[in-house]
Amino acid sequence: MNKTLAALFTLFWLAGLAMAQVPTAGNVFFGYSYENSKLDVDRANLNGWEGSLEGKVFPHVGIVADFSGHYGSQDFATCSPIAGGGCGTTSASTHELNVMFGPRVSFSFGKWRPFGQAMFGIAHISTGFAQPLGNSFGSNNSLATALGGGLDYRIIRPLAWRFQFDYMHTNLFSTGQNNFRFSTGPVLRF
Repeated sequence: MNKTLAALFTLFWLAGLAMAQVPTAGNVFFGYSYENSKLDVDRANLNGWEGSLEGKVFPHVGIVADFSGHYGSQDFATCSPIAGGGCGTTSASTHELNVMFGPRVSFSFGKWRPFGQAMFGIAHISTGFAQPLGNSFGSNNSLATALGGGLDYRIIRPLAWRFQFDYMHTNLFSTGQNNFRFSTGPVLRF
């Protein structure tokens, strides 16, 4: 009888330790996102979406998986060796995807929850041209980093509204880009 009780106690104790390792709090965000980006000639205003999933590992620290897509057009410098070799700019439709992961620190003050984050991942861009022209068109991948933060405003217990600002750095087409991203939308907290 004592061995059975000891075995049950040990089993429940180990199960409790295992459950303590699983995040029991966090949030899911999905909303509108605006990115001001510069690839070649001019800055572009790209519109799209952002989604993120945060799992808390400590009361004020979580791990974030962040996904975003931005769409629009950008200007690229072009030079043609045909007909005199003139140079100019060409506008190309642009589709940029980002997948990043990293830590987030947050604190709650009444209905407000400010947070700061640092994320690292990959960026992928593709333009509306099927064949690359020089080194400026086609598709390309790059490492991506984002530093930023935001503010969640609690509407009701499980629902909040987010305002988020990020500085993003990529190196697409072998050129460094310093981009700014703003996102807003609902947050479901659990």
